[in-house]
Amino acid sequence: MAKPGKRMRSAREKVDPDIKVSIGEAVRLVKENATAKFDETIEISLNLNVDPRHADQNVRGVVSLPNGTGKDVRIAVFAKDDKAEEALAAGADIVGAEDLAEKVQNGEINFDRVIATPDMMPVVGRLGKVLGPRGLMPNPKLGSVTNDVTAAVTNAKSGEVQFRVEKTGIVHAGIGKASFSEDQIRQNLDAFLNAILRVKPSGVKGSYVNRVALTSTMGPGVRFDVADIGSSTQEAAE
Repeated sequence: MAKPGKRMRSAREKVDPDIKVSIGEAVRLVKENATAKFDETIEISLNLNVDPRHADQNVRGVVSLPNGTGKDVRIAVFAKDDKAEEALAAGADIVGAEDLAEKVQNGEINFDRVIATPDMMPVVGRLGKVLGPRGLMPNPKLGSVTNDVTAAVTNAKSGEVQFRVEKTGIVHAGIGKASFSEDQIRQNLDAFLNAILRVKPSGVKGSYVNRVALTSTMGPGVRFDVADIGSSTQEAAE
């Protein structure tokens, strides 16, 4: 196993993996330890007490982060005629119909998010085996199957984050960049945690969030107290 570099060893010395800190301290430590030569992504990971094998416990949702993600999101829109022109005017990177579907089938996936108008879903549906495993399949519940393509593209470009629990009960997402201020990261974090709490399945028994940690792309994870989540999101609401 490769020996950790000097930068990583220094970062790990500041973080005790067995100690849970406050949310504010976690944000401070993660930002302080993001010392790579590029603008690292700030990421959150939650282990939820859910069983995704049951449809009523498949945690999924979307949230608009108040300070955006700091990432340039490439948007593909399946639309025709006036809706295609509307998507381009709204800032979509790729717009098409059957021609776009053919490119996707051939492995040309040069986008991070897919939006489709309802009339294009028969075409998009045939791409399920390609888009589904990548988490790119449009979904009306997430606002990505809509006739209001202007709003959908604008929201996606401005910092909208989709999340979905994995088979192991893990939810993770990027919520900003290391160049963000601590306040900006905290605001985005609170918005994301609020979104997770809002979609808590009614059938969950006991605690909903088992463990939660914040990290940067190249930094060590920092665990914070699950009990802190409720008070944090309540403060954000106020």
